[in-house]
Amino acid sequence: MKFIKLFSLSILLLFISKVKAQEFKLGKVSIAELEQKVHPKDSSAVAAILYKRGRSRIEYDQSDGFITITDVEARIKIYKKDGYNWANQSVWYYSQDNFREKVSFADAVTYNLVDGKIEKTKLKSDGAFDEKVNKFRAQKKIAMPNIKEGSVIEFSYQVRSPSDRMIREWDFQTSIPVNYSELKTCIPEYYVFNSRQKGYVFPKVTIERTPKSISFTVKERSGGVGLSATRTEVSKEKIDYMETQTTYVAVDFPAMKDESYVNNIDNYTSSIQHELSMIKYPNEVLKPYSTDWNSVVKTIYEYDDFGPELNKTGYFEDDVKKLLEGKNTPDEKIVAIFNHVKTNVKWNDYTGYSCDNGVKKAYKEKAGNIADINLMLTAMLRYAGLTANPVLVSTRSNGIAIFPNRTAFNYVIAAVETPNGNVLLDASDKFSTPNVLPFRALNWLGRLIRKDGTSEEVDLMPKKNSNDIVFMNYTVDSEGKMTGKTRRQSTDYNAMITRDNIDGVKEDEYLEKLENKQNKIEISEYSRTNEKDLLLPIVETYSFTGNNLCEVIGGKIYVSPMLFFGGEKNPFKQEIREYPVDFGFPFTDKYNITLKIPEGYTPEVLPLPVVVNMEDNLGSFKFNILANGDLLQISIQHQINEAIVSTEKYEMLKEYYKTMIAKESEKIVLKRI
Repeated sequence: MKFIKLFSLSILLLFISKVKAQEFKLGKVSIAELEQKVHPKDSSAVAAILYKRGRSRIEYDQSDGFITITDVEARIKIYKKDGYNWANQSVWYYSQDNFREKVSFADAVTYNLVDGKIEKTKLKSDGAFDEKVNKFRAQKKIAMPNIKEGSVIEFSYQVRSPSDRMIREWDFQTSIPVNYSELKTCIPEYYVFNSRQKGYVFPKVTIERTPKSISFTVKERSGGVGLSATRTEVSKEKIDYMETQTTYVAVDFPAMKDESYVNNIDNYTSSIQHELSMIKYPNEVLKPYSTDWNSVVKTIYEYDDFGPELNKTGYFEDDVKKLLEGKNTPDEKIVAIFNHVKTNVKWNDYTGYSCDNGVKKAYKEKAGNIADINLMLTAMLRYAGLTANPVLVSTRSNGIAIFPNRTAFNYVIAAVETPNGNVLLDASDKFSTPNVLPFRALNWLGRLIRKDGTSEEVDLMPKKNSNDIVFMNYTVDSEGKMTGKTRRQSTDYNAMITRDNIDGVKEDEYLEKLENKQNKIEISEYSRTNEKDLLLPIVETYSFTGNNLCEVIGGKIYVSPMLFFGGEKNPFKQEIREYPVDFGFPFTDKYNITLKIPEGYTPEVLPLPVVVNMEDNLGSFKFNILANGDLLQISIQHQINEAIVSTEKYEMLKEYYKTMIAKESEKIVLKRI
C-alpha cells in the first residue's frame, strides 16, 4: 500500500514523547476565543475544534460484567456561516434488540460575546433527539441554539456499550483545523488490543501502567435445613489488576482538504483504531481473536451466517438444473446463473458480509442484503461445478481495508477461478456484468476465502479500459449555425454509468438535461441500442442543431472542434497532491469528428497535431487534424491506463491534463475566400 503512509503503533513506541495535556475545562470559554475572527493558521477555516478530549475505558459493572464506556468533551469555534453545520452534532450507536448501546449528551452550551460580555445559551431538552439510521444503528443528535458567526459551542457525551471488545475509532483530523485532540484508552491487563494508526500526521503517544482494583459484593445463603432459618451473608471482595493507560495527543493538526478524484478522504485522515487480539481472564484459558488476515477470514467463514449458508443448495437445485440445460462452457454457466440471481433477488440496500434473511429465505422472498445475494450466487456457481468463492470487500464509503480486523470489511462478492484469472461478480446491481463491479465495490483489494479456510488478496481494480467512442459529423453556415449527427458508444464502466443515468428517466426529461448540458443544443432523431443487452456496448445516436457552438467575428468563424464535448477544466491545479488520484477505472475516450467547411470559406488557422505519452504507460493524448477538400477530419484520443495514480506521478499527470485541455481548447479559424 505505497499510496498511503502508515505508521503502526509498534514503530511509534520507539518515539514515545511525553506530552503534558493542556488544561481545558468545560465552561471556561475565554473572551479571547470569542473575539477571534479567523483561525490563526488557516484563514479559510469556517470553524475549528479548539479542543476535543476522549476517554475510553473497560470497567467492571456488578450487573453486566466488563463493559466499555467512552466519555467525550469538546469545544468548537464557529467563524463563518458556512460553519453553522458544526453546531449540529450526532453520535451513532447500536440499537439492536440483542445489543443496545446508550448515548447521552450533557453540558451543551452556546457562548456568544454581547456588548463585551459572555452570553450563555444552554441546550433545551427538545434540542436533543434520537434518529434511526438503519435496523442496526441509530444516532443521538443535538442542534445547538443561538448560533452566530463567532460563537463557541461546548458539549460532552457518553457512550455506554455492553461489550468489552470494541473501542471506537478516534479521528484526530476532520474537514476543519483541530487545535487539540486527545484520546486516552484504559485497558485492564486481561485484554490485548492491536492499535493501528493511519494518515499523514501522527499524535504523540504516552503509556502508563497503573494499579487498579475491582470491588464487588458476594451474597451467600446458608442454613434452611430442618428448623434452622435461612441466612444471607454479604461480603466484600476485591481483585487487583494492572491497567494500561495509553494517551494520544494531537496539536495543531490541519484540516483535511478535499481534492479531485479522491476515493474516500477518510482513508487519509489521521486516526487510531483498536482491534481485540486476545482475552485472558484469571484462571481461564487464553482466548485469541483476529491477529492476521488468515485468522480474520477464518473467523468470518465460520460464522453461522456466512460459511454454512454456502452449503445450502436444496432451495435452488431444481431451478439451476433447468437453467443449465444446454449450457456447456464455464462462461455460459456463469452468465446464466449471474443473470438468474440478478433477475430474481432484489438488493434491499443493506451491506454486510453476514446474511440477514439467510439465502433460502432471501431466494423465496426475492429480496436480501449483499451477503444473502452474493453467497447465494457463490453457492449456485459451485453447484454448477465451477470453482467459486466469496471475496470480502470494504466499500469505498467504508474505507480501505488496511489492518487485519473483522470490521475492515462490510461487503462480499463472488469470484470464479478460471485459467485466465478470477471473474468477479456482484449480483446486487442490475447493470453489473462479469468483471464490471458496482462502483461502490471498486476499493483496491478484497480477500478471497476458500473452503479450506485459506485466503488470498484479490485486486478489485479494473485492468481493462472502458471505452467512450464518439463519431460526430457537423456543418456550419456563415451565420454560425451548427447542424450535425452524433453516435456515442460506451463499454464496460462507461456503459454502466450511461445505463444508470437513463434508468427510470423519461426520454423527454433525459434529452432536456442532455440539451442543457451541451450548450443548449436542440436534439432530434434520438435513439439508443443495446440498452438491455448488458454484454454489448450501449449506443446513443441523435441529430442536433445549435446557435451557440461557435463564434462569428469580423466575417471569420471560430470553431472549437469538439463542440459540446470539450470545455473541460483541469481538475489537477494543486501544486502538491496529498492523496492518490483515483479514477475508479482505466478508460479511453476517442473522438472521430468530421467538419464540413461552408461554401466560400477556407481554413485560416488549424491546431497543430500533438502526441503526449506519459511515462510507465500511464496514459497518452493524441490530437490530429487533416484537411481534405471541404472537409476537416479531426481525431482525438485521451487514454488513462491506471485506475489509481500515485502521488509520485501527480506532477506528470497535472502537466498532461494541462497540455490536453489547452490543445482541445484551440480554435479552428475559417475565413472567407
